[in-house]
Amino acid sequence: MTDELIEALLAGEHRALARTITKIEDRAPGYRELVSRLHEHTGDADVIGVTGSPGAGKSTLVDKLAEAYREQGLTVGVIAIDPSSPFTGGAVLGDRIRMASNTGDMDVFFRSMSARGSLGGLSTATTDAVKALDAFGKDKVIIETVGAGQNEVDIVRTADTVAVLVPPGSGDDVQMLKAGILEIADLFVVNKADLDGADRTVHELREMIEGRRNEVAVATGHHGAVETEPDGTDTDTDGEHSWTPPIVETVAKTGEGVGELCSVLEDHAEYLTASGQLEAKARSRYAAEIRTLLREDASDLLAAEVDRRGGIEAFVDRVMDRETDPYAVSDEILAPIEECVRERRDT
Repeated sequence: MTDELIEALLAGEHRALARTITKIEDRAPGYRELVSRLHEHTGDADVIGVTGSPGAGKSTLVDKLAEAYREQGLTVGVIAIDPSSPFTGGAVLGDRIRMASNTGDMDVFFRSMSARGSLGGLSTATTDAVKALDAFGKDKVIIETVGAGQNEVDIVRTADTVAVLVPPGSGDDVQMLKAGILEIADLFVVNKADLDGADRTVHELREMIEGRRNEVAVATGHHGAVETEPDGTDTDTDGEHSWTPPIVETVAKTGEGVGELCSVLEDHAEYLTASGQLEAKARSRYAAEIRTLLREDASDLLAAEVDRRGGIEAFVDRVMDRETDPYAVSDEILAPIEECVRERRDT
């Protein structure tokens, strides 16, 4: 069955792609082998993360962005992270009527994925789904997240380029960005730029970006003059190149500014390739993915061992009775695993 599914996916059958992502999201039996075998066919898609506070217009902008890419003759895959239903665990908004501009276009594949209250599992499932879209042959893969928080920071690290949307006239949103989102933003989009307060938001973002750039200059010892090129790249007096997040103003509902957004995204993709950051990002992602899988697999292994020994409550009873302590319990459970690892290392 796996052979047939992979063959169909690589042949460009959208039904096979949908089945593969369902298998990945549900963590169904065999999904690991499926993703492992798809890996060799990945590495060609341009992955874009779109995040920002609720109400910033992410869904509408993603729709227009996908439409713009289709006009360029490119194929698009969209993964939209939705909040979870408290009743079914599935995506509340499901396959939302937010990709209206691309309805019926088979070269735009849209999929909602439920957050299900599980950050770690969601991050891994999203990464695996991106691999499926990449192996399928999508030119652009867009990850749209449900909001701007730690969950989104972890998820969009799967992307090569991250666009952070900020609604106009919201000083609180700009202040929130200083808490951490700034570090992952490759560009900012002030959407709904036709509303009052857009100019002020752009100004606040520029001040924040400039302040961040000065902090980095001090931390790295680069105090020379810096010139920012129109494409977002910086050149300092030492001849070193870096990237300063540009600010793009859009009105997603009309498509205004989407062309400029596409251009900035392309500029960043070219910068990543020219600077070597594309490979560096890929290495960092794979390292993080390996660590995550190790944590998840080790946790499952240890949970099974705890259950085999009578369950966690049995150990808690012993701790409560002062027969042992949490550190000793941990050592006791890990001892056979450590011994096995040592034996294999020494052979």
